[in-house]
Amino acid sequence: MSKVQANCLLLLAAAFWGFGNVAQKTVLNHLDPLSAVGMRCLIAGLMAAPLTMLEWRRKFGPGYSMSLIKVCMLFSISIAIQQVSYLGTSVTNASFLVNTATVMTPLVAWLLIGARPTAIGGLVAATTLVGVLLLSGGLTDSFNQGDLAAILSAACYALWMVQLGHHMQTHGAPVTTAAAQFLAAAVITLPLGALQGNLSPAAIKDAGLELAVLGIFSTAAAFGIQTIAQRFTSASHAAVIVSAESVFGAIGAAIFLGERLSPVGAVGAALVFGSITLLSLSTNRTEISKPAVAD
Repeated sequence: MSKVQANCLLLLAAAFWGFGNVAQKTVLNHLDPLSAVGMRCLIAGLMAAPLTMLEWRRKFGPGYSMSLIKVCMLFSISIAIQQVSYLGTSVTNASFLVNTATVMTPLVAWLLIGARPTAIGGLVAATTLVGVLLLSGGLTDSFNQGDLAAILSAACYALWMVQLGHHMQTHGAPVTTAAAQFLAAAVITLPLGALQGNLSPAAIKDAGLELAVLGIFSTAAAFGIQTIAQRFTSASHAAVIVSAESVFGAIGAAIFLGERLSPVGAVGAALVFGSITLLSLSTNRTEISKPAVAD
């Protein structure tokens, strides 16, 4: 797969996440956050599991199991905290705050694996952050626990993307990795939802439409696409591309919730797409060669 093809896949994943933001908010009308995460990941895991047969004969090198465990744990923590954040903040604020992972990921990669970002990588990350802030219209509401949870999920996603990028470039097997992280998240969150939440057949039925959107598109398709694409691009590069989620989220809100972009928001959307285009067409890597992470 070429770098351009990987970029296009990441942009498609961003579209699935963006349009799924509405469902991520409305699913809480029927299910608690942990139950919602568990059900969407269970759907995604069951979809991906049969495809792992394509990789059964693959031989994995030393450190594979521990690396996969790290990916699964970071994914589970990230997606759970993100869903919890929707209890206390708006879709707009959550979209902006979660996408601060765009800036966090190069810093995490630099600190953990010595992947020093280039000048263009830093410029694009900063421009993307400004664009997403303009797109959101700024954080006009008071800063609350939901906002803090969204920032924490962004930090966890940054750690996940760095670990996922290393895992994919070292071990490959994207389908197995995707299925493992989905099923791990389901195994962790569903028992908690059953014990402390409102997980029940009736609640699942009421949330059926949202769970289908989240499980099939926002989880199985989007995270699966990112897992595959990060074998061919860096974590910092991927973080910038998927930040287009904010643009698609605004479009989804306009279609399904009747929201409209302000002139400032339109400028922000243009900045995000401009940054993505610049990075996607750049012939330079956004990260220099780096040592391997210890598994």
